[in-house]
Amino acid sequence: MQEISGSVLKKIKGIEIKTRRIVEDYFSGKYESVFKGTGMNFSDVREYQPGDDIRSIDWNVTARFGKPFIKQFVEERELTILLVVDVSASQFFASAEKTKAYLACEIASILAFSALASQDKVGLIMFSDGAEKYLPPRKNRQYVMRIIREILYYNAEKNKTDITKTLKFINDVYKRKAVVFLISDFIDENYEKILKITNKKHDLIAINIKDVREESIPNVGIIEIEDSETNNRIIINTSDSYLRKTYGEKMAKRDEYLKNLFGKAKIDSVNLKTNESYIKPLYTFFKQRESRK
Repeated sequence: MQEISGSVLKKIKGIEIKTRRIVEDYFSGKYESVFKGTGMNFSDVREYQPGDDIRSIDWNVTARFGKPFIKQFVEERELTILLVVDVSASQFFASAEKTKAYLACEIASILAFSALASQDKVGLIMFSDGAEKYLPPRKNRQYVMRIIREILYYNAEKNKTDITKTLKFINDVYKRKAVVFLISDFIDENYEKILKITNKKHDLIAINIKDVREESIPNVGIIEIEDSETNNRIIINTSDSYLRKTYGEKMAKRDEYLKNLFGKAKIDSVNLKTNESYIKPLYTFFKQRESRK
């Protein structure tokens, strides 16, 4: 096993302390009330009572004792939580203190520690042009620490993003329902169909991470910009008010497109920005989910 340096451990520990405190202060109890078990386990039998569903009758026990008995079930509390984290090149863009990748790590940590507090299993899939690294779901603190480390320091093999390939991988691997947190900037195309398919099979939640500079272009004169996923470079004049206006309108349309896309697919979504606190949006998400229960 590769030795971990003291500076790396300090950074991982810092994220753990920060996010666990947030979980305890803001999300304690919220997670468990929102995400419930996905099935029922057989518990025992009892004598039939008027009003019971006859479909629950245990015919073997009934025949043995000569009077009707019904099966009793308890909810299967344990869930499988999948953190599906985008590690493509666009995630490392930053105009603020945090990159999108670092924010994704903090969000994944909050979700992982929330799951751990409820005795749920947590797994990780990191993806770019398809799934690159997979950690099967487990439930212990050291495993969550490993998840944090992997997200922080993983070097992606590819630059581009392919959400379709990634969700197909999940659907192939997981036959039982899981809670899937898809953490990405969603800079990809033609993944509308797979979103709907995955959400029918699993509980899919989209966490959309943006940098403030992806919404507008500042007036800073002539600059060269590079597409991190294609490495294409162009020179633009940011003093051009029409260019800034057109770009802003295009980004606003993209936000509206994603909102409509998630809405049509009946997928819950959370919008986060690298220069803003994520506590309120996440808390609102939990409250909204809780109110629908």
